[in-house]
Amino acid sequence: MPLSDTISLLFCLISVLSFVNGNAKDAGAVCSTCKQITDNFNKGFERTTKKNFGGGNTAWEERKLSKYETSEIRLVEILEGLCESSSFECNHMVEEYEEHFETWWFKRKTKHPDLHKWFCIETIKVCCPKGTFGPDCNSCVGGSDRPCHGNGKCDGDGTRGGSGKCTCDLGYEGEFCLDCSERYFSEERNDTFSLCKECHSSCSTCTGATNKDCNDCRDGWKEDEEEACIDIDECSKEPPPCKDKEYCLNTEGSYSCNVCDSRCSGCKGPGPGNCVACAEGYKDEEGTCADVNECELPDTVCTEEHQECVNTNGSYKCRCAGGFEEHEGVCVQQDQPEVSQEEPAEDTEDTKTENILTEHQDL
Repeated sequence: MPLSDTISLLFCLISVLSFVNGNAKDAGAVCSTCKQITDNFNKGFERTTKKNFGGGNTAWEERKLSKYETSEIRLVEILEGLCESSSFECNHMVEEYEEHFETWWFKRKTKHPDLHKWFCIETIKVCCPKGTFGPDCNSCVGGSDRPCHGNGKCDGDGTRGGSGKCTCDLGYEGEFCLDCSERYFSEERNDTFSLCKECHSSCSTCTGATNKDCNDCRDGWKEDEEEACIDIDECSKEPPPCKDKEYCLNTEGSYSCNVCDSRCSGCKGPGPGNCVACAEGYKDEEGTCADVNECELPDTVCTEEHQECVNTNGSYKCRCAGGFEEHEGVCVQQDQPEVSQEEPAEDTEDTKTENILTEHQDL
């Protein structure tokens, strides 16, 4: 065979495989669109029940309602509400199979009341019954009644795509989702049923639900004299596992290091009441570390002329007193603005008020 023919054949084969794989991936989306349409149809059917009727001549209404129930007008109203205007797939499917909806509405509805089954599964064949998958709607692993033996999800379930393989729920594993995964044990098991339950938090593997049923202890746990897995208190180890200015908090199977309160110089727990010693600027008062008010100490801490002390948490600040401002490291008196003699008396009073407010804000 010439090389060009071989290349052409190979290209065709790749195209076919890509088309098949693409269709397999899209099968779930197509079925989902069809189900959305039939669900919306049922909602529309409910919405239009006895529409525009209520009160008045009951006999006349019943005659009119009887005609409306199966009318083309009602069908059109329902079809118009099946899709969002932005949903191309939905609108395209409704437009493509509009005649099928008319056939079902006028000829099949009584005998086949389940629209999804008649339309999506049996007529246009984009979906399968629950528990089946693929082009021929084969049964999922474990059977269509209990796919994956009730312990997982069947790939392609209810669609014309998928492989039928099981994705097991948490705690289960294996092709049939009958085996228990790590850290789970089998409480009940036969050829078609399996019930797996979680091991005790201290076990890596186990045969039962308590810490005495562990085959092996997990990290952070150890076996005691009664062969039960118990928590290791990492915080009691020497040297302590946490850094300076941190305290250790033991947890089941582990521990955490937490920063001490800022008032502490070393601590054994949270808050100023658990300080080993107080940080600089704090003092012990009845078992807790409280702020030292440096501004009230016998020895003045702000020694420069015209300075005043302001206490802060754990420290203090020195600033210029009212009417003074800092200039090259010293407090100098602020220049007072000259008051014009031509200004009205009330303007002078306003200026005095502003100066007082500024002094108050500076304090």
